[in-house]
Amino acid sequence: MRLLCLPKSFSFHFQKVNKNQTIMAQSSGSNTGKKLIRIDITSDSVCPWCFVGKRNLDKAIARSKDQFDFEVKWHPYFLDPTAPKEGVNKKEYYEKKFGSRTQGIFARMTEIFRNIGLEYDMSGLTGSSLDSHRLIYFAGKQGLDKQHALVEEIFLGYFTQGKFVGDREFLLESARKVGVEGAAEFLENPNNGVKEVNEELEKYSANISGVPNYVINGKHQLSGGQPPEVFLKTFQVAAK
Repeated sequence: MRLLCLPKSFSFHFQKVNKNQTIMAQSSGSNTGKKLIRIDITSDSVCPWCFVGKRNLDKAIARSKDQFDFEVKWHPYFLDPTAPKEGVNKKEYYEKKFGSRTQGIFARMTEIFRNIGLEYDMSGLTGSSLDSHRLIYFAGKQGLDKQHALVEEIFLGYFTQGKFVGDREFLLESARKVGVEGAAEFLENPNNGVKEVNEELEKYSANISGVPNYVINGKHQLSGGQPPEVFLKTFQVAAK
């Protein structure tokens, strides 16, 4: 799998989903009378473009909530399945992975994050994102709003506060902030959620080679850190 989640550009990557890809079925509406837009997002907690894409998606949803109801589900992906569980220095890790390109990547992401009102922080540790995906799955069982909010907290901590996605206390703090109950007990058993994460990897990642990846109403696919306008256009198309 790719170690970079950078798209080539902000161009409009829009395509019909392969009919053989296993995805969520489209729903025809919601109990408010507005059409329902269902969004499946495949993402990794250590992918900066996934955070950029989320922030832009949130803007598009806020601008469309009078027209549509939304159901957003997050699914796991591993940019580096071999990333160490114990955590390693983030800067050194990326310098080893990307060599002479590292500084350019950091500068570009700093610029992109400032454009969405955030400061990109490369301090702290990086490593396996498995525990974050386990917790995101667990949060989804308690409600998709909680899951969406938890993803935001994990992104904020990792990309702007130097937090480590494998740090138990950071994950539990994020869970507390968004009202996820029983997180400590769930994470205590290292087997909890692993089967479900692997099943989702097989279901949602089999036909993609990078993240973020969005499937909208089961039939329209976007990739990369798209601007809000692209999401808005896709909502309109998907609702027809």
